[in-house]
Amino acid sequence: MKTIIIKSPSGNVQSIFSALSRIGVNAKLTDNFEEILSSDRIIFPGVGEAKLTMRYLRKKSLDLLIPKLKQPFLGICLGLQLLCFHSEENNTDCLGIFDLEIKKFKNINMKIPKIGWNTIYQLEGLLFKGIPEESYQYFVHSYFAPICEYTRAKTDYIYTYSSALQKNNFHAVQFHPEKSGIFGHKILENFIKFL
Repeated sequence: MKTIIIKSPSGNVQSIFSALSRIGVNAKLTDNFEEILSSDRIIFPGVGEAKLTMRYLRKKSLDLLIPKLKQPFLGICLGLQLLCFHSEENNTDCLGIFDLEIKKFKNINMKIPKIGWNTIYQLEGLLFKGIPEESYQYFVHSYFAPICEYTRAKTDYIYTYSSALQKNNFHAVQFHPEKSGIFGHKILENFIKFL
């Protein structure tokens, strides 16, 4: 099985490579059209700024390719946000797979960005097979996806928001499964095995 990690300026890839290796998966980092098209699984990570990453995707024409992909696809953190149609981060137009606008956390009394562990609940879909309700995952973010028809997991911090989205073959999580211990690694394993 060929697993691809999409190359971008915001990818936090070393920890993902390590986590995949622990579950027996050798992945390749690339932004090459043919390699992406011929893959069996695609992971789109991101830790960084939305406009910079979208600029890179457009330069490589990946903004045209990604929405047409049919393989199981997993967006992580910024990767989730860029799958939506727009982000408040620097007024950025994104990939438009989820008809959803990414919002900025606004609260003067709570820490932003949100950094650290939080629970996920109301879990739906095979991505969460064997994951207990209220399990902890590791988050680092200042922007969030509101609750919507695509929501497959929820988290509470300032607001109740979508910590996972899914539409057809596109799955996305706001947290970092590669940094979330056994339950995070189980989510990656589910993505490889069951989707």
